[in-house]
Amino acid sequence: MTGAFEFRGTLVGTVRVLPMDQGLSPCEQLLGELQPPPMTLDGEASWEVGRLVLAPQFRADPSLLKRCLCLTLVHMIRHTEVKDIFASCTPVLARLYRRFAFSVVVKQAWENTDGAYSLIHGQAREVLLAVAGNEAERRLASGLGEPAAALADCAGQAGAVAEHAPC
Repeated sequence: MTGAFEFRGTLVGTVRVLPMDQGLSPCEQLLGELQPPPMTLDGEASWEVGRLVLAPQFRADPSLLKRCLCLTLVHMIRHTEVKDIFASCTPVLARLYRRFAFSVVVKQAWENTDGAYSLIHGQAREVLLAVAGNEAERRLASGLGEPAAALADCAGQAGAVAEHAPC
């Protein structure tokens, strides 16, 4: 899944989300190469959130990154099962993502010409609680792990709020 964030006609950023049970995700590949593996994946409920990129004029505001991550999670929860979120990022961004309930799985997971990258992980419930901007989103996060039918109403409420919330 790919998505874009727009605010008042201006493109704010983009995001890409990949399932971690199809062999498509760089984080999935990385976890598979680590011995011993630091954690096991929960099949269809594990996702990589990658390429969450904000336009240069919006990068100075961490609250905007937080809101875009929240909108991404609400959308995912409305459409699929989500338990675990993984990402790779620079160590500086890994520190920022700790504010959003992520933890570092591997500090220097890989390196390229741009520098080192960390592998980070967050439980969807905890991440959504950390980035929730309103009560409907907090209720949605609190209900994660409940039967899908129990989440339907809450997801609809949070989705309606998310679709009208500024990002």
